Amino acid sequence: MDFRFSEEQEKFREEVREFLRQELPKDWDGTGYGEEGATDIGQRITSKLAERKWLAMAWPQEYGGLNAPHMQQLIYNEEMSYQGAPGAYSMGVAWVGPAVMLYGTEEQKQRFLPGITSGQDVWCTLYSEPEAGSDLASLQTRAVQDGDDFVINGQKIWTSGAQRSHWGWLAARTDPEAPKHKGISTLAVKMDTPGITMRPLINMAGQSGFSEVFFDNVRVPKENLVGELNRGWYQVAVALDFERSGIQAYAGGRRTLERLVEFVQEHPDETVRRNPTVRNRLADRAVELAAGTNIAYRIPWMQSKGIIPNYEASISKLFGSEFGQRLALTGIQLLGMYGGLEPGSKYAPMKGRLERSYLQAVSSTIAAGTSEVQRGIIATRGLGLPRG
Repeated sequence: MDFRFSEEQEKFREEVREFLRQELPKDWDGTGYGEEGATDIGQRITSKLAERKWLAMAWPQEYGGLNAPHMQQLIYNEEMSYQGAPGAYSMGVAWVGPAVMLYGTEEQKQRFLPGITSGQDVWCTLYSEPEAGSDLASLQTRAVQDGDDFVINGQKIWTSGAQRSHWGWLAARTDPEAPKHKGISTLAVKMDTPGITMRPLINMAGQSGFSEVFFDNVRVPKENLVGELNRGWYQVAVALDFERSGIQAYAGGRRTLERLVEFVQEHPDETVRRNPTVRNRLADRAVELAAGTNIAYRIPWMQSKGIIPNYEASISKLFGSEFGQRLALTGIQLLGMYGGLEPGSKYAPMKGRLERSYLQAVSSTIAAGTSEVQRGIIATRGLGLPRG
């Protein structure tokens, strides 16, 4: 088997790299601009990407994409993530759009998809609740039919980017009497609808990427129901497969590992450079990175064959999130006490990137499905084991 990319694919990779050289600030390394600064840069880059139709290049042309091969989409995601480019990742592109294409009406496709591919409409995902995270099917947010509307009441939590989103992709219970997996529906909700209240959540890295979202008699038109009533759980499950099929964890990890290697190579203490424990730990992370990257490469290959990734995507998500934690821990251990210094400190090695990565990595095995959930999917759907 030839694992090399084709000449055409490598040419596209260089095109993406040149785009980033032109559009990212010269001193960009993913830190130093703050949340607002990064958001402004991301909005500008998103607009430029939309002009090239790169935001959703694998989508069909009739929906604003380029009908590009899935491997080309992977190359784009890989290069964007390696540079930590803001504005390159979109929930709308990753799984809202594919779900609308699979389950939405033609009118809904014409209504929602152009805003996603143009970058004008930002989407958030309204799934998790205080009592329904890993067991998402236990969600209790209610959507009750009333005339031409659904009336929504309930609470969502850990909603990424809610305060900056125009639309929300909502999973709500529409039949409380049905078994929990069979009474859920998915709706598109405008985030400025009366009755919606958002409260930012500050994480331990000092960032406010998450929010709580409260629904108090929020009226959503029935025409915003996507797919079949009470079949939303199955649509959510397919959409999450799209979420877990990315290369981002490994591309970002490669950049971090390269910086760690440079730090050790340039260390003034020769005993650190020659320390076998240090060398072995970095070698372990390099081997894991190579293995995980190949796992991630398999996902778009499957999609190119018309196969929807299922347990294979869970393997990639599981391995990638746990690899990220091990890499961050290795980095903090190598930097010693200096590893705890925040970005902005003149004494912080690597501009404090490892301190921020270490804190953020804690949630990586929880967000978008815990490691335990992923192992359950791999066991039952991949290995055919019975449910415990």
